Amino acid sequence: MSATQRLPDGALIAQRDAPVGGQAVLEGVMMRGVSVWAVAVRKPLPEEISDEGIDPERGAHGEIEVTSFPLTSILKKHRLLRLPIVRGVVALVESLVIGFKALGISANAQLPEDEKEISGGMWFGTVVVALALAVGLFFVVPVGLTSLIKDQLNSSFLFWLVEGIVRTSIFLGYLLLLSRLRDLRRVFEYHGAEHKTISCYEAGLELTPENAQRFSRLHPRCGTSFLLVVMIVAIFVFAPIGLPAWYWLVLTRIVGVPLIAGISFEIIKFAGRNRRRRWVRAVMFPGLQLQKLTTREPDLDQLGVAIASMEAVLAVENPRDVSDEDKIGMEVVA
Repeated sequence: MSATQRLPDGALIAQRDAPVGGQAVLEGVMMRGVSVWAVAVRKPLPEEISDEGIDPERGAHGEIEVTSFPLTSILKKHRLLRLPIVRGVVALVESLVIGFKALGISANAQLPEDEKEISGGMWFGTVVVALALAVGLFFVVPVGLTSLIKDQLNSSFLFWLVEGIVRTSIFLGYLLLLSRLRDLRRVFEYHGAEHKTISCYEAGLELTPENAQRFSRLHPRCGTSFLLVVMIVAIFVFAPIGLPAWYWLVLTRIVGVPLIAGISFEIIKFAGRNRRRRWVRAVMFPGLQLQKLTTREPDLDQLGVAIASMEAVLAVENPRDVSDEDKIGMEVVA
């Protein structure tokens, strides 16, 4: 069977999975393998740096700076952490840590050489605030708004249904708002470059900007698709709870986040491995379409940055040849 499939728009999508993941950062891409992760960042030219930073629309056009780091997942050390659902929560926490480290590296790369770098403590604070805002916006706010009409609904089924609609609507509105922010346009282009590069590698083609450009900017294991799965899984996880007092409702929404994330991890991982099956592609179709909000078509220079990051990983390992045991803890998203 062919290693690629052509989508209606003519773009290619890989038909086999590989244990590689990634993330777009500021003027660059982070790629993660099994035993190493790397960040490739396009540094700005001296004339592109101003007091306000680089122009978010023009971006940076200097040399590519690549940094690599060894990777050992805690999942390889503790067997209990490898249980289904639990392994997803642990892997996602590890992914968040790596992702924010990569963002810090990319942010510091855009600063003038004589300017003080952003400290690790500041990034840690950013992580905590970001997670708190995410839980509040997508879990606490929906149940709070629905509780305002709890007496009018007078039904646990209707409460469950309305809360799910409110949560999903907030999520979709949030993505739509992000997609319209001028400052994030190039980040979304690098997101597309990351997906294209991973698909090119999964298909077994030579990693060149021209080859990667032929692939779709959409990917079955994207974090955007994962978040949509989270919104849907949350509806079913909270359904059996019924209609307790409002403070129990809020508490269950906060405590239930790890369980929902773990279940969603298993679903998106299964979809990535079984993307050849028609029914899997049909189920994942909404998530793929949602990625059109968080990705944009990259240029060849941006694809070159993504490829530089992937090549830094491939210089240390060949993800296709690693054993199943070595794949433990591998990041789910692309």
